[in-house]
Formats: sequence, structure tokens, C-alpha cells
Amino acid sequence: MSSSEKISPKNLLQIPLWRILKLIRQSSSGWTALHLILIVVRGVLPLVQLYLIKLIIDEVTAGIGSQDKTAAIGKVVVVIIITGIVYLIGAMLDSAASYVKQAHTMAVTDHLHDLIHRKSIEVDLAYYEDSKYFDNLHRAQQEAYFRPQYLMNSLQEIFQSGITMIAISGLLFSLHWLVVLILFIAVVPGLVVRLKYSGETYRWQRERTQTERLARYFSWMLTVYNYAKEIRLFELGKQFVDRYNGLRVTLRGERLQIARRRSISEMITQGAGALALFGSYTFIAIRAVQGMITLGDLVMYFQAFQRGLSSIRNVLGGLAGLYENNLFLSNLYEFLDLEAKVTERLDAKPVPRPLQAGIVVNNVGFRYPGSEKKALDDVNLTLGKGEIIALVGENGSGKTTLIKLLCRLYDPTEGAIYLDGEELGHYRISDLRREISVLFQDYSHYQLTARENIWFGNTRVPSEPESIAKAAEQAGVDDTLRQLPKGYETILGKWFEGGVELSIGEWQKVALARAFLRDSQIIVLDEPTSSMDAKTEFEVFEGFRRILRDRSAIIISHRFSTVRNADRIYVFDKGGIVESGTHDELIQLEGRYATMYTFQAQCYE
Repeated sequence: MSSSEKISPKNLLQIPLWRILKLIRQSSSGWTALHLILIVVRGVLPLVQLYLIKLIIDEVTAGIGSQDKTAAIGKVVVVIIITGIVYLIGAMLDSAASYVKQAHTMAVTDHLHDLIHRKSIEVDLAYYEDSKYFDNLHRAQQEAYFRPQYLMNSLQEIFQSGITMIAISGLLFSLHWLVVLILFIAVVPGLVVRLKYSGETYRWQRERTQTERLARYFSWMLTVYNYAKEIRLFELGKQFVDRYNGLRVTLRGERLQIARRRSISEMITQGAGALALFGSYTFIAIRAVQGMITLGDLVMYFQAFQRGLSSIRNVLGGLAGLYENNLFLSNLYEFLDLEAKVTERLDAKPVPRPLQAGIVVNNVGFRYPGSEKKALDDVNLTLGKGEIIALVGENGSGKTTLIKLLCRLYDPTEGAIYLDGEELGHYRISDLRREISVLFQDYSHYQLTARENIWFGNTRVPSEPESIAKAAEQAGVDDTLRQLPKGYETILGKWFEGGVELSIGEWQKVALARAFLRDSQIIVLDEPTSSMDAKTEFEVFEGFRRILRDRSAIIISHRFSTVRNADRIYVFDKGGIVESGTHDELIQLEGRYATMYTFQAQCYE
């Protein structure tokens, strides 16, 4: 099911029950089997208990008129002991079922989160450019924490109470078929009310997803470090708190309106159920007075009707709950059913190692999803084996977009990119990305140890201290990390206890070390030294060619001191390449590059 399709109560059948049952079974087949066994046994026990109570009363009644009181008392005691044993077994099964249900629910919840996490890393980057994706993700995450427990409750109610309902209905049918009919009629109005308002709540929640996310966004900004400085300096705190509270008041008011209407409707249906209950009691009592049933039968039928009413309510309530939870779990399925746009061919081949011809970008054009403006237009460039090329240009000119296409985070909308003469789409995606080590300008800060922050660049190899330290040394951050309280085992950032915050320049060096650790044939550095001082920048690039060895490299930078030694420089403007050549050739051309270089040089005079 694509993200564009709307899921509503009318097309709920597109989400079949087997998907829910399969999801539960996959989470833990052992807990599922044990849970089902307990449900069946506990479903039959109420009928056994009712019959034993009838026997006690009948034995007591018979014993009152018996001449042999000792024998009568003995019979009563035996039945009571059996009844006590059955009730003890029931209590033990209740305790066991509670534990099994909790364990099973936790397993289902963890399995759901695993599915969400796996799908989140599987979907294309294009989805992150679409607000509807974040709506889907928000709804899926929002429901995943508590819907599994509600779902398990609904299924348990249906199966366990269903078994009890069938048994009790058979018992009451032996009294009169009309009692069974009244039993079912009494609970139908309540089911209709619940289904009606479940659908209304579901539709309201889908319509208000954007508002919910906006409220959560303000809450997030108020509580994280990223915005802490500006919120205080610009006095934004009260502004954001007021906006959050305003959104929550609106959401709360609308939800309470639905809850109010539902409560009134439920009160009316419960009144109708009470009339049916006492009408049936009257019928059973008259039968007992007429001598058509015994006193034990009277008590048994009274309790049977109560339990039957409760069982049918539970079954129908479980069905309504399943319907309701299925409505909300459709949000999860809607997210899990997102289809990848960047796909891999069945005959995809491994990336050649070592590369021979390198990279060729041929007449490439690209538009971001939902945009009519071209981010790239007729781009042509080459990257030979062992070469270093540089991409320069203003922000938004298409440099980083080209790198995303090279990594197959997107596919070109026009033209093609070739690697050793083959289109990128002919190679396995995982192999291709393994051969490209990228440091984006918006690199990640992992609030984990310094060692892990670097090792994440190549998790396919053991986290050996020597290789980690070597990459850190190449990036110029080894000394800094060794001086931390626990060295490379120090947690970076302040999110967790014992963490140490680095400067922006030091974080960038750690990210650079991560890129150097990866044993890839192509290195891409997007503004790799933007947060470094001039001395550090010089030290990093002084040995850059030695670090690369036979690797190829693409450098994106606004600093011309960084790119001037590249084998070839490509100048981007408005999604296209307007100039290319070596530094000296471009200076002699006296075009855009020369103008930008001269302006920057003057700024440092």
C-alpha cells in the first residue's frame, strides 16, 4: 500500500487479520503458543465452576430433607473440596496468564519497534524530503508503544471469552432459546456505539497528525541542547511554551468533545443492557417458582446469564477493540508498506576492486521529489583512479546533490553516472556505498564513545585500537582524544553520564577520522575543514595525498586554499558546471573561479 493511499474504516479490509496474527507469531512463537493454551483452558473453567456451584446447592437442598445427615454432609464437603481445587487451579492459571501475557506483549512491542527501525533505514532518502513521510513515521511510532498491548487484550478477550460464551450459551439454550437471544440483543447497541466513535477518533487523529507533530516539535526545541542558546538569547522560551500550550488546548478540546458524545451514548446503551439483564432474571425466577428448575439450577442460570452477558460483551468488545486497534495499526502498515524508489536489480554485480576507469557523470539532471526546479542540469565530469577533483560554487548550486546521486541515495532523473563503464544501477547498492566514504557537512554527532564514533566508519572490521588511532591521527584528533578522561573510551557529548563535549572543530575531525577509517576506493569530503582553523586545515591536507594512496577523492569546499591543489576543479552555478580545469587554468581564464578566488584572497590580506 503506497503512502498516498488513504486508510479509513471503509477500506479497513485491505489490512487483513492474518497480518496481525502473523506479526504476533513472528514476535515470539513460544509465548504465542503458551498464551493460546492458557486462553483455551481459562475459557472453559467458568462453565465447570458454575456447574460445581449448582451441585453444591443441590446437595445442600437434598441434604436438608435427608434422614442421613452424615452422608449428606460428606457429599457436600466432597463437592466443595473439588470446587475449591478448581478455583485454586483457576487462580494459579490467572497468575501464570498474567506473566505470559506481559512477556508476550513485551515481545510484540519490541518486534514492532524492530520493524519500524528496519523500515526507517530501508526507505529512500527521498521520503525525508516529504512531510507526509514524517506524518506516517509519527503515527507509526506513536501507536507502537501501546497498541500491541491493546491488540493482545482484544485478541485474548475474543478467544477466551468466545470459548466461555459458546459454553454458557449452550447451557442457557437448554433453559430457553429466548434467554440466549436477549443476551445477544443486550450488548449490540454498545458495540455499535464503540465502532462509531472508534472510527471518528481514528479519522480525527489522522487529520490532526500535523498539529500533533508541531506541538511535539515545540516541546523538543524547548528541551534539547541544540536550541538552548538561541532560546535564551532571543527570549524565545515563552513564545514556544505559549505556542505549545495553544496547540495542546485545541487538541485536548476536540478530543474531549468526541469523548463526551461517546460517554452519553454509552450510558444509554448500558441502561438498555440493565433492562435486559433483570428481565431475564425475572424469567428464570418464575421458572424456579413454578418448579420447572431446581434451586441449584436457579443460581447456576443466574450466574450463567451474568457471565454470558460479560462474555458476549468481552467478545464484541474485543472485536470492536480489534477493529479500533486495526484502524490505528493501519498507520503502522502504511509506514511498513512504503516502497523503495531506489531499487536493486536482480542481476546486480559487485563493484570492481580495484577500480580501473573511475567515475563518469554524463549529462546528469535531477529534480528533488515534489520540486519543479532542477537541482542539477546537464552535469558532466570525470573522476579518474587516484585523482582528486574539487567542486566549488555557491550554496545550493548542486554540489552536495551530485554526491547524493553518486551514493545512490537518489537516482538521476536525466542522464547517467558510470563506474568503470557500467551505470551505477548495475551494481549492488551495499557494495557501491561501501566503496564510497563520505563526510557530509551536516555530519552526525554520536553520543557514544570516541572509539565508536570513529569505528562507525567501517563496522565490518574489528574495532582495533591501532586502526582507530591511525585514522584519528590522520584527521589530527588523536592527541585530543587521548587526553580525554577515559581516552578513546570517553563518551562524547553531554547526553549521558560521564560524557565530554568537544568543540565544533574537534567534532569535525572525529567525523573526518570516521571517513578515513573506511576502506573505500572513493573518498568524498563535503566542507571537511569548515570548522577548523587555518593551521589544522594545512596539517590535514598536507598529507592528504599520502592518505589517499590509490584512492580517488572529491572535495567540496568554499576555501580555495583547500581545493587549489586538486587535479581538476569544477565550478557549479545554479545546478550546472560553468567552468572546469586546474587552479592555474581557471585563474588564467579570468572567469567565475578567478573572481571568487581573488575576492577570498583579499579577505585574508
